[in-house]
Amino acid sequence: MFAAWLLACLAIGLGGTWLARVYALRRGVVDAPGERRAHTTPTPRGGGISIVVALLLTGAWLLRGMPDRFELSCALVGLILVAGVGLLDDHRPLSPWLRLAVQGVAASLLAIGTWHASGEPILAIGAFVLAMALTNIWNFMDGIDGIAATQALLCALAIGFLHPGIWSWWAFALAAATLGFLPFNFPKARIFLGDVGSGALGFVLAALLIKTLEGTAPTHAWLWALPISAFVIDAALTLARRILRGERWWQPHAQHVYQQWARRTGSHAKITLIYGAWTLAAIVLMTMLGGQGHDPAWVSMVVLAWYTAGAGAWWMLQTERSAAVKESTE
Repeated sequence: MFAAWLLACLAIGLGGTWLARVYALRRGVVDAPGERRAHTTPTPRGGGISIVVALLLTGAWLLRGMPDRFELSCALVGLILVAGVGLLDDHRPLSPWLRLAVQGVAASLLAIGTWHASGEPILAIGAFVLAMALTNIWNFMDGIDGIAATQALLCALAIGFLHPGIWSWWAFALAAATLGFLPFNFPKARIFLGDVGSGALGFVLAALLIKTLEGTAPTHAWLWALPISAFVIDAALTLARRILRGERWWQPHAQHVYQQWARRTGSHAKITLIYGAWTLAAIVLMTMLGGQGHDPAWVSMVVLAWYTAGAGAWWMLQTERSAAVKESTE
């Protein structure tokens, strides 16, 4: 049954993405090349709707077997809101503040569901913050072929294997549907996730990560920061840099390390694979540290060192880029 269900999610990812591409081409839902774009040819967007469909169908099916359906129901309604506003934005650009407001409602629903299930207000606040953060981080980081989908795939697999339970089925659904989407997006994109897909991936990963933290010791809770570290480091430091420079940080740009790096190397696939290798290494490290007997202070120090190393790599690559720009203008 499990294998058949995974194949069904894979088929929805494959078939749904193909249908989304046909629809986008007919309706002109296309991203044109531009200064802030990493592609050179007009490319349809909105392929992530296939992943959303698989997640909603799986969630509806899982509801039948849950004694307490409220938490997952809140997550599903939140997913509908995030994906819905993203779908509208893919067809006609919306105000970023309107999108943020809808995402805030979705994050609040997830927080309410988390509080209802866990009875822990701190965890509920964490659910809100994580949902807002990852929804936008996955949207920010969806700028080259395959990167957002592969990162979501790896994180979902880590959650599914390392935190078994009924919610792991949702994680595996995310992985299977994303795997079905990937042939259309990597190594050469024939369709993009669109806001409908990128925001949905971030929101669902936030819901899954929060679920892994319910009843988890604080030491092990910090370990779940490792699989998402590649995206968190690049997005957070780039955002902080733009704010410190007084730039309009809410507007689209191409200043993330992965974007600059892809432009310098001329290869999307190479950068996507490097980010994937970092995340795989983070998951292996998390698995090694997740066993019994590890000193809590030691685990925290290792996670901090991992993020420090990532921040150092980010700074080095940004400095290299600045030096290259300066040299080209002299």
